[in-house]
Amino acid sequence: MRLEQLQAFLAVAETGSFQAAARQCGVTQSTISRQVKSIEDDLGVALFHRAAQAKLTLAGKSLMPRALRICKEWTQAQQEIGDLINGKQTELCISGIHSVCAYLLPPVVTQFCQSHPDVQLRVTALGSDRSLKVLRDGLVDVSIVMHNPLLTSNQEMVVVPLYEEPVEVLMAADHPLTQYGVVPWSEIAHYPQVVFKDGYGMQRIVQSQFRDQGADFKVALELNTLDAFRGVVRQGNMVALLPRSALAESRRDLALAVRPMGEPTLLRKVVMVTTHDRLMIPPIQEFCEMVRQHAAHYCTQISDLSQLPTAS
Repeated sequence: MRLEQLQAFLAVAETGSFQAAARQCGVTQSTISRQVKSIEDDLGVALFHRAAQAKLTLAGKSLMPRALRICKEWTQAQQEIGDLINGKQTELCISGIHSVCAYLLPPVVTQFCQSHPDVQLRVTALGSDRSLKVLRDGLVDVSIVMHNPLLTSNQEMVVVPLYEEPVEVLMAADHPLTQYGVVPWSEIAHYPQVVFKDGYGMQRIVQSQFRDQGADFKVALELNTLDAFRGVVRQGNMVALLPRSALAESRRDLALAVRPMGEPTLLRKVVMVTTHDRLMIPPIQEFCEMVRQHAAHYCTQISDLSQLPTAS
């Protein structure tokens, strides 16, 4: 059964005439008759009493509300999809790693909300793995995460590189490692590590770097907020390896110290991920372009952070 057959049935029911229904639908009377007859053949029952005026049979009356509902649903679907394609989206959902939500996204959010006052923007801070999962599940439109080719190899995914930044050492201001201007890997390995929880990309790349260096990865504590990292490291001899952008506030804390690491340099690559179909929607496309433009400026800001004084 096709939609135009139901529409022909409803037109005859409304006008009480096959001829009038044909005029209303802009087709010939024979076309209307054929479409209604096709439904009757499928159902095995007549839908109209064919007299001077076409009146619904009991079967026709039973079909009527369902046909109305189906056609109404189709009309609404057409309207909603048309609105979506034309950029009339009421909500845009973004997920991103914590440092991105704290530092990169605020100016983007401000600019987007000013240019799209009718679109409600929702931003959620998540670990990279979880962020990509909610994107795959259709719960968000765009994710800004650490690059992980294993999770973004799907052909539906669009991956846009944003920036790279070095990973540095966070420690207490009186920590023994503050004696180094650049902390050797061999020294870092002597101290217990505070790391992001499993499912966060930072834990994966730090663990991989320790393995590559043949060093023992001594995990003392797993956390998931930057405030918690600062609070724990401030208290003792534990250290944390964190991306430079996540250490902006730590550099201003007199109880903390930040140092670069020696070779090999550990870099975090941040990418923006969405899907091909979402990227065709104007508000999503414009948001992604805003992120890309701000990321270029953000790279300079990250580089400038290394010039800020830290505790010693």
